[in-house]
Amino acid sequence: MVRIFIDGDGCPVKDEVYRVAARCELSVMLVANSMLHVPEDLDVKMVLVDQGPDVADDWIAGNVGPGDIVVTADIPLAARCLEAGARVLGTHGRPFSEDSIGDQLATRELKANLREGGVMSGGPQPMSDKDRSRFLSKLDEFVQRSLREHPSR
Repeated sequence: MVRIFIDGDGCPVKDEVYRVAARCELSVMLVANSMLHVPEDLDVKMVLVDQGPDVADDWIAGNVGPGDIVVTADIPLAARCLEAGARVLGTHGRPFSEDSIGDQLATRELKANLREGGVMSGGPQPMSDKDRSRFLSKLDEFVQRSLREHPSR
């Protein structure tokens, strides 16, 4: 069965994932290092991992497989999940792919260096209604494709 994994800490689109998962009758694994609210009437499992850098990422990367869908803004985690055969969607609705992940990792490294040098500051842009709409559309597309390609998962 196709599963959806959410890199839960700070994910702004959990409710959107829950809606799509409920409609398509999919399981959701919400992975975080602190307890988060999960809807009781849906197939959502809260996976509480230890505190520490990349602990949630390691759990997700170690449990995801072909046909699964991962929702994250973390580019290194996205790369690991793509290697495992999963589909990966950024929280603003932009997919990660084998073709683009190398450039995205390089851009991430460049921006980190610019921030360290004081040239650039700030974090990701806030979510807009357009981002949420794009996210829902792309998540639905990923789910339908995964269900077609991995019907027995």
